[in-house]
Formats: sequence, structure tokens, C-alpha cells
Amino acid sequence: MGHIDRYILRQLILLFGFFSLVLVSVYWVNQAARLFDSLIADGQNLSVFLEFSALTLPWIVQLILPVSAFVATLYIFNRLIGESELVVLQTAGLSALRLVRPVFAFGVLMAILIALLSNILAPTARTQFMDRQEEVADDLTGRFLREGEFIHPTDGLTVYIRAISDLGEFSDLFLQDQTTPGAQVTYTARNALLVRSETGPRLVMFDGTAQTLDLETGRLATVQFSDFTYDLGGLIAEGGLRRISARELPTGLLLRATPEMAERLGIGYGRLVFEGHDRLAQSLFVIFVPIIAAASLMLGSFSRFGVWKQILIAVMLVLPMQIVRNAAEAQVRADADLWLLSYAQPAIAALVAAVMLGLAMRRRKGWRRVPL
Repeated sequence: MGHIDRYILRQLILLFGFFSLVLVSVYWVNQAARLFDSLIADGQNLSVFLEFSALTLPWIVQLILPVSAFVATLYIFNRLIGESELVVLQTAGLSALRLVRPVFAFGVLMAILIALLSNILAPTARTQFMDRQEEVADDLTGRFLREGEFIHPTDGLTVYIRAISDLGEFSDLFLQDQTTPGAQVTYTARNALLVRSETGPRLVMFDGTAQTLDLETGRLATVQFSDFTYDLGGLIAEGGLRRISARELPTGLLLRATPEMAERLGIGYGRLVFEGHDRLAQSLFVIFVPIIAAASLMLGSFSRFGVWKQILIAVMLVLPMQIVRNAAEAQVRADADLWLLSYAQPAIAALVAAVMLGLAMRRRKGWRRVPL
């Protein structure tokens, strides 16, 4: 690789890192805001939020990288044209095919990075995310450990705890249960503890009163108790094994998927087939995105008004490719035998890149025939 290749490749990588950081930060903040609201509302602490946020990063980065590569290539070649560097290189005899060589190397680096993310890091992170999400959903302790405020751990249940000791003992507990149709039960206790059992968490109350109001007759029954156990296990949905998502499965297993395996997992066979091939297709697709950007800008030349027309052409060429991917996904999900359509997006991107590169080389030859 020559000095010019290293120069352009270094600029591409630097700008790619900058745009990736900006775009990932914007997208992550948007996702983190919703995640923060749901976790904190359930009484989880900051460490759980940070853990969940970290686990979402691999697939966020996977989505953002092709966009960052495209924007970085547009920026670099726009700057090369604006500062007349591209004109100098072309005057020195470098063809469009020669100038696009470092862009191709850049695309290959992006493909390797996308392959690592989509085939290794993202599935692993999603599995851990779903497992931790299941644990948090089943954990009622965090929902109860909030003192001095009325909380609603689940529908029909209201809890108030005046104070919680360092040992986890509740003082002055108020619990109102409206989960039974036609009745409302209110418990008050001087002290209480949240304990684990084989059937799930239980709330053990001491020195309290249970008031049962019949909503139909309006009659109130009061019972005093020295200790009483309230079963919280019924508030947790009977889940058994967690349902597996196609995005968690290894790529090798997805590529070898069978209808029987899809039926056992409860996932559509076409969904499994498309997910496996799409991971490979996205790695190929990102190779040609920077080439389309570079070739489109090489159609232009230095102008005080910039090369906004060529930038618009590049954008209009790349944007519809997401529609191609969506259409291919719908077809493969409906009929898994059409799995080759999973590669329609990178195939069209390769064709567009070749056409645009050919036009850029043709324009260069025409420019050389112009007399000085």
C-alpha cells in the first residue's frame, strides 16, 4: 500500500471513528432514556441500568457502523475535492479505480468489524440481556425496597413502607390487595420481612391487622394477627423456560436450521434462515457503501458551490437499499427456499458501485481529452 493509500485510509478511519462516536452516542442516549425509565420505575439501582446499557451497545454499534462509514467517505472525498487534492492526484495520472483502492480496503475493515459484531458479540450480548431482563422481571424485592412512598409492584397491589432497616426489616407496613374480584383486603403491620421460599417470595408480617371489605355488601371484617404470611409467588407469571430469540442463536446453527428445529424453538423457519444469511449479507454490504460514496463524488469536480449534487446522488443510491433488504426479508420469511434473496442488498450495492465507478473512470478519460 502506497503513501496515497495510507493517507486516504488514515483519514477515513479517523473520521469514521468520530462519526461513529457521535451517532452511537445519540442513538444510545435515546435507548438509554427508555431503559432508565423502565428499570428505575421497577426499583432497580444504577448498576443494573449501566449493565443493561452496556449489553445494548453491540447491536447499536452494528446498526450505526454502515452509516458512519458512508458519512466518513462522503466527508473525506468532499474535502479532497474542496482542497483540490483530488484534482492533483488525477492530474498525476491516478485513475478512479486507483483512488478507490484505499476505500475498498476501508470497506473490508468495516466488513470484518461488522462480522465480529453480528456473529459473535451481538448474539452473546443479546442472550445476556434477555437473561438479565428475565431475572429483573421476576425480582419483586427491588420493587418493595422503597421506603416512604406508595408503590404499585403489580396491578391491584399497593404497598407503603415507612422505613427499612439495614437488615432489610420493614417498619409500619401498609399493603392493600385488590387482586381478588369483589373484595379488598388491607393489611397493616408493625414489622415485616421479605423472604425467599421454594414457591417464590413471601412477605411475613408481624403484629398487624387484616381488614377485608366485601365490595358487594359493604361489610368489613377485621382480623388481628401476631404473624401472617402473604404469598407473593402468585404475582409472578409462571414462565418456565425463557423463549429464545433468533438473534441470540449462533450463525452456524442458523445456517443449518431445519423446520423441525424451528418448530421446537417456536420461531418461523424462514425467520431463522433469513437471520443467518443476513448476518453474512450485512458484512458484504458494508464493503460497497463507501465505494458508492467515493465514486459518486468523483463524478464532480472543484466548484465554489461544492459537490452537493453528487452527495445527493450518493444518498439517493444508498437509501433505497434498505427497502430492498426489507422486501427480501419478507420473501424469505414466507418461503425459506428463497434464501438467496437475503444477499439481494449486497448484490445490488456491488452492481451500483461498479456502475458508479465505471462512470467515474469514463469521466476521467473524457476530462483528459480536453485541450489545455
